Amino acid sequence: MAGEMKGWMLGLAAVFGGSAALASASAEHSGPAVVLAAGGTAWALGAALRRRAAAPAPHTPQTKDRAGFPVGLGRALLHQMPAPLIVISQSERLVYANPAAMAILPRATVGMHYSGVIRASAFVEAVEHVFETREDTECTFAMMMERERFFEARASMLPAGAGDFGEEAHVIFQIEDRTRDKASLQARTDFVANASHELRTPLASILGYIETLQGHAKEDPEARELFLGIMMKQASRMQRLVDDLMSLSRIEMNAHVRPEERLDLHAVAAEAANALFPLATQNDVLLQVEISTDEPGPTVLGDRDQLNQVLVNLVDNAIKYGGQGQKVRVRPADPSSKYPGQAGISVIDTGPGIARENVHRLTERFFRVNAGQSRDKGGTGLGLAITKHILNRHSGALGIESQPGHGSTFTLWLPVANEADSDGNVGKIANFQ
Repeated sequence: MAGEMKGWMLGLAAVFGGSAALASASAEHSGPAVVLAAGGTAWALGAALRRRAAAPAPHTPQTKDRAGFPVGLGRALLHQMPAPLIVISQSERLVYANPAAMAILPRATVGMHYSGVIRASAFVEAVEHVFETREDTECTFAMMMERERFFEARASMLPAGAGDFGEEAHVIFQIEDRTRDKASLQARTDFVANASHELRTPLASILGYIETLQGHAKEDPEARELFLGIMMKQASRMQRLVDDLMSLSRIEMNAHVRPEERLDLHAVAAEAANALFPLATQNDVLLQVEISTDEPGPTVLGDRDQLNQVLVNLVDNAIKYGGQGQKVRVRPADPSSKYPGQAGISVIDTGPGIARENVHRLTERFFRVNAGQSRDKGGTGLGLAITKHILNRHSGALGIESQPGHGSTFTLWLPVANEADSDGNVGKIANFQ
């Protein structure tokens, strides 16, 4: 990130600062080649403007600023930049904000004091630092908007008279919204903490029973059998968790590799559901597989094993958490205007249902509506997270409808393959929020 931002700012320095600024920037950052590569679009556009400035149209007088640019081209350049950019004058006023900056700072107005543009002490200190030292600086800050958002910014000095902004010196800021990056980092941190907790609990239990067996229970056959059974249960729980973690890791590693095998969705669904009849019987649940394989079903591009895993997860959850004496139906989904061009398989249970505030969290890693019940039934809290990632890879979606006391319906949706589809690129990746 810092290198990318530095590249933009070097390119801008080259554009607005003229040859002297370019030479200074090149010396500081290991030569013109670095500036050229790092500056990217900024450098290319700046070079084009310099050529234009050097070769004006015949008989067309042009007024140039101190950097050698025709007046007006500096603002035109900033206006076209995709990165949010603002310019602060030495008189402490906002003199310019390009459209990208206005998109994230809608309340900013030209002429206002810079401390009101971004109400963050780190930003104010960065402005003061650049004006005092004439050195580039970086800062990070948070702002409360519709929600808390996190930003990273890099500031550089614009010499007096450069960039169509008047005779005084200015500071130019490039601002980057890092909210999603911070959320991703937090998600990874939470994941490690949750995984550690999930492993630590059964491990502590096993160690405790081993210590007991080495002590006063050593000569007690009845206690030994009881403790060994509990230890086996806890070890199996750890094994399931490790297996799910490994599965999730493999899925994420192949997330950008689109599956290419042409599959009959109905055949895959029927095979997965039929394999769970013994589990349904064991849990006193009536499983009804309402999928006919006498005729071909919708064709999708997919990974057979992964789609089988999704369907097994959904049916397994419905059987385990629907409750004894309940019914689980697996059937083709009715067409939906929300998922045009897609075919679906619905898993419907008549269980207790899920509260509305919990539905959107079901695909979060380690989220459980009832943690104790989930662990008792062998759940790891990763099943629906795995389902989400598999469907993301397949450009699919997971629809969830549930109401307390009225059961739940989980529907997987997959794009129907056309004859021309052979590389798996059949739609956008689903966005699970």
